[in-house]
Amino acid sequence: MSNDEFTKLFKYVEKRLDVIETKLDTKASKQDVDTLTSSVDGYSKKADDYMQELLSLAHKVDRMEKWIHQIAEKTGVKLEY
Repeated sequence: MSNDEFTKLFKYVEKRLDVIETKLDTKASKQDVDTLTSSVDGYSKKADDYMQELLSLAHKVDRMEKWIHQIAEKTGVKLEY
């Protein structure tokens, strides 16, 4: 999930929560509360999965950078930043 997709997802959740909050302000049924709970749980899981993907990707990039530096050192190539 890219940052753009995450932003879209966040905006969507925000709109949905605004609608549900409006309903809760008037009178919420048990179904409304259950829907809210399910929605929050679902999006929380998606956000957690996204963060795990980012951490995994960061670890992979770090590992590849280390390998690049090792290869450059062994081959005598000077890396410029």
